[in-house]
Amino acid sequence: MSSLRGTGGASRTGVLVRAGDWMQRHAAPIRWLQWVIVLAYAVLIIGPVLLPLPPDSARLWNNLTVFAEFAFWGIWWPFVLLSMVMLGRVWCGVLCPEGALSEFASKYGRGRAIPRWMRWGGWPFVAFGGTTVYGQMVSVYQYPKAVMVVLGGSTVAAIVIGLLYGREKRVWCKYLCPVNGVFGLLARLSPVHYKVDEDAWRRSYKEGEHGHRVIPINCAPLVPLRNIQAADCHMCGRCSGHRDAIALGTRSASQEIVESGAKRASGWDTLLILYGMMGVAIGGFHWTVSPWFVQIKVFLAGWLIDRDIMWPLATNAPWYVFTHYPDQNDVFTWLDGAMVIGYMLGTGLIYGTLLGLLLAAANRCLGRWDTRRLHHLAQALIPQAGCGVFLGLTATTLTILRHHDIPTAWAGDARLLLLAGANAWSVWLAARLVARYAPSWAARCASLLCFGAALALADSAWWLMFWHW
Repeated sequence: MSSLRGTGGASRTGVLVRAGDWMQRHAAPIRWLQWVIVLAYAVLIIGPVLLPLPPDSARLWNNLTVFAEFAFWGIWWPFVLLSMVMLGRVWCGVLCPEGALSEFASKYGRGRAIPRWMRWGGWPFVAFGGTTVYGQMVSVYQYPKAVMVVLGGSTVAAIVIGLLYGREKRVWCKYLCPVNGVFGLLARLSPVHYKVDEDAWRRSYKEGEHGHRVIPINCAPLVPLRNIQAADCHMCGRCSGHRDAIALGTRSASQEIVESGAKRASGWDTLLILYGMMGVAIGGFHWTVSPWFVQIKVFLAGWLIDRDIMWPLATNAPWYVFTHYPDQNDVFTWLDGAMVIGYMLGTGLIYGTLLGLLLAAANRCLGRWDTRRLHHLAQALIPQAGCGVFLGLTATTLTILRHHDIPTAWAGDARLLLLAGANAWSVWLAARLVARYAPSWAARCASLLCFGAALALADSAWWLMFWHW
């Protein structure tokens, strides 16, 4: 859809403005691109399930299963996260197969009103944590059937939600998508966004009173157009030029967090940052390389054997509950599965709580206790949290590259550089935030010292994983 231009004469110059207008005029080709991606996505999910598991000699160029593994976990997931920081949620609006399918289903669905339970603010945290834990239970990075259940199951759920609720909307994306919360947090850092010219918007209303027609925009992700925020906007371009007031442009990478972050700060976002991205996700990356995991499992197995409690050591769990691939010598006992769950949740609880205590100390240094200020400070951790998830995911990328005899000696230096940059970005955001809340240098320095301790704690997880173990 498009809107008729008003007569206010708002300028439509600049490379980004023209790019946004191009997207608005070429909505049909973008939709065709989405269907091409849907087809490729279906092939990469379904195809490997129909094939035998690849031998060790299989390579990217001669085995669909290996290619799909690299496409999903070596390229897609880590670099989609990176795109959120660089370009906002362009992936969501232009490329995501789940979003396209959910919106298409909604066009022909029942069009029910969105129920109250679906609007609960905790879904992004719960969905991300649950999907992360379940993915490790079934070894989603290694096996096609696990990919089919996790990614394919999510896609089926998106279609079902589209069939039931909304009309040509992405209700699934707005409320239930497991990565919606993470994408929204990272997009707040993006220097590119669709922005609203308030003067032009008000002028369009005056013109409307004189008979100038304005065609409404179908915003599929249900974003209030007058108050677009990059955290919610899917960057699809449909609203570019609407009321001569909306245009693609640039901004400071700190704007959405520093200037408007306090209004949008919420406890659920803080939980997702501390206990999700910097907690449970770290546990998911850690357990496969952690000597502590092995030591605890051996101790518990011995304890069970000494007491003749043998059922936790059985290997009869189905593959969709715990990893079960006897032909690959990869089978979880019930103890293994419980250990994976416990290690991830325990890591999330320990890291999340310690980080929360340090943030609370930073908050208290700025004056009387203020819960909203605490949630605002937590947003300064987004660069470090996002970098951590990116590094954890690219561990799979590097493993696949090594399997193909591609040199990865550069990885250690690259990781160190990325972590240093993310830490510097977080400190910069924190410094700008504390300057808004505390007039005295003493209070600012004390708060930043506590915040720095939180960053050091988060860095310790990656030091253990990449350089110590």
